[in-house]
Amino acid sequence: MPELPEVEVVRRGLERWVAGRTVDDVEVLHPRAVRRHLAGGVDFAARLRGLRFGTAMRRGKYLWVPLDEAVPSDDAGSSLLGHLGMSGQLLVRPAGTPDEKHLRIRVRFDDALGTELRFVDQRTFGGLSLHDNTPDGLPDVIAHIARDPLDPAFDDVAFHTALRLRRTTVKRALLDQSLISGVGNIYADEALWRSRLHYERPTATLTRPGTAELLGHIRDVMREALDQGGTSFDSLYVNVNGESGYFDRSLDAYGREDEPCHRCGTPMRRRPWMNRSSYFCPRCQRPPRTG
Repeated sequence: MPELPEVEVVRRGLERWVAGRTVDDVEVLHPRAVRRHLAGGVDFAARLRGLRFGTAMRRGKYLWVPLDEAVPSDDAGSSLLGHLGMSGQLLVRPAGTPDEKHLRIRVRFDDALGTELRFVDQRTFGGLSLHDNTPDGLPDVIAHIARDPLDPAFDDVAFHTALRLRRTTVKRALLDQSLISGVGNIYADEALWRSRLHYERPTATLTRPGTAELLGHIRDVMREALDQGGTSFDSLYVNVNGESGYFDRSLDAYGREDEPCHRCGTPMRRRPWMNRSSYFCPRCQRPPRTG
């Protein structure tokens, strides 16, 4: 699933190519692509027509576009929320370009720019939906999502306190989107490797300097990934122009089983973890003592 850097790359593309444009027509080509819009595809298309896209926003892995109505109301408005799932892509394509094999939704605009927005999703785990906003401008269904570590308002001290109180292990905490958003399996493994922390390290044992170091590495790895367009292991993650990121060439931990640790040369290991995998160096990231 795309993590914060990949979603931010898509957000920047939407900001450049669709902000300020008004929807002329919407085609829903697969019902699963709007299953989170409980009123269904016909309602989704009807409600979106005539609305103007604002500047795309992001919190953690969640992406949304505020919608401006022709007749402003007193409420907080609504937004188009995009959930990329495992293989979702938001693409800006010239009108008339042949349809992608897994095209699920098409949005046409009422201007002469000649491009349309397409939602493509091979595995159909992602989708688009319309939601009312909270007073803070968040789609109401993601109001519980924590700020992400690149958010200027992220509170490092409060995060450390929450870590200590959570009584869990450090990687579980990093993937808890109600505690810190945007960090997924790939960047958790990368930040833990840089911090020399084992993924099963109890959060109650982290000191404030240790948490500060971990947050620093999380921010560093995410900014580096952003600079390289995100991480693409296959063609499923691309930006709005269909281009893949190349941060996978810079990974120190994730996907490097049996390859030498970039720090000490010890073969990296992989362990099954919560229906995923954890990659770590057995020498640099020693497991916590038990008993």
